[in-house]
Amino acid sequence: MTAKSTSDPASGGTPPIRGSPRRGVASATLGFFVGFAGVVLYGPVATELEGAMGLSGLALGLLVAAPQLTGSLLRIPFGAWVEDVGAAKPFLVLLGGAVVGMAGLSTILVTLGTDGLTMAHYPLVFLFGALSGCGIATFSVGAAQTSYWSPEDRQGTMLAVYAGLGNSSPGIFTLLVPVALAVLGLTGAYLAWFGFLVCGTFVYGVIAVDPPFFQLRKRGLEADAAKRAAETGGQELFPSGDAMASIREAAGIPRTWVLVALFFASFGGFLALTTWFPSYWTAVHDLDLQASGALTAIAFTLLAALIRVPGGVISDRIGGERTAIASFAVVAVAAAVLMAARTVPLAIGATVLLGIGIGVANAAVFGLVPKYVPEAVGGASGLVGGLGAFGGFVIPPILGLFVDLQGTAGYANGFVVFLVLAIASIGLSGGLYRARVVPTPDGPVPSDD
Repeated sequence: MTAKSTSDPASGGTPPIRGSPRRGVASATLGFFVGFAGVVLYGPVATELEGAMGLSGLALGLLVAAPQLTGSLLRIPFGAWVEDVGAAKPFLVLLGGAVVGMAGLSTILVTLGTDGLTMAHYPLVFLFGALSGCGIATFSVGAAQTSYWSPEDRQGTMLAVYAGLGNSSPGIFTLLVPVALAVLGLTGAYLAWFGFLVCGTFVYGVIAVDPPFFQLRKRGLEADAAKRAAETGGQELFPSGDAMASIREAAGIPRTWVLVALFFASFGGFLALTTWFPSYWTAVHDLDLQASGALTAIAFTLLAALIRVPGGVISDRIGGERTAIASFAVVAVAAAVLMAARTVPLAIGATVLLGIGIGVANAAVFGLVPKYVPEAVGGASGLVGGLGAFGGFVIPPILGLFVDLQGTAGYANGFVVFLVLAIASIGLSGGLYRARVVPTPDGPVPSDD
């Protein structure tokens, strides 16, 4: 896809298009990278917060998952809002919410410090964590923007590049936060994080460019004229034109819900483990805070994020359905090993395997969205990205219950949750594969048989 920077006589004097596909995808990736760092808001300091406020396993699981609550559910309306106004405005609103949340949390830490925190402050800490999670919801916004900027035959690859690089921020922050805690203290570390969020939001606002269709609509062209002009400029996918209609249309397609379930297991699992692994390493293997953060980041979070890029390429070549089946099988094996692992080397090996499986599964599943729901990409991105990511909020409290019921052994036994999710996902992915695309005169479309 190419974007014209000047008026083209062939397009009847159409207003010039700003930016290019590369800039469009790059700005979406930057915005998601900045907002998605909120995934690890409480994970690296979970043990410290647990001791300061006297939290149970369930309460701790809910707290570390607080950013995922808003970060998942807000993906639905904001992903659909892209269908009306493009991606720039929804992005800035969500990043603005994250700035407010981080400002509130930083104020609490400056005012009270760790020693001043008690269980009475739990609701407020939870609230600001949830607000900070608004940045996580940028995923569906950026995914729709990437889809509209990218040619149809490269959707899987471009979405994997966008999501893989954007998803790397939790891994990087999981590495940096323990170091920042040691150097700056808890308050200083979160103030530095707040500064990063403000600067990142500003930079996104400067470089963001909407896909051609939305630019032309904002300049006064009617929808049909804007679509024709954008097609001349290379855009291939277009919005339905109504946010709620996009959600309804996507919700009325059965395969959307299959993709929701698969993304719940893969991406929801990724979010849950990013926040939960530091506690696992500390409790089961007696590692300190910095070592736990480093292992989580390197062996799981960064690996799972970056492997989405080759995972997307593989999905484009052999099919997202087959890639999903294979990757969920890897997740099942890794989860079973983690349940039994009692040595650090074996646990690290299983964690790496789990990161590979979940990362490739994320790329495979989300790459199927524009394939199965091309007429409502924004709505489908919101439903799949939002309800699927809700697993990041649901799973940690369940893992916390294992700890409440079984003590330290519950940290390892809780991986049975991922074993069950992986087996169910293999079945669902197999169903998609058996009913995969059939040829039509207009090109391949999913069979509804």
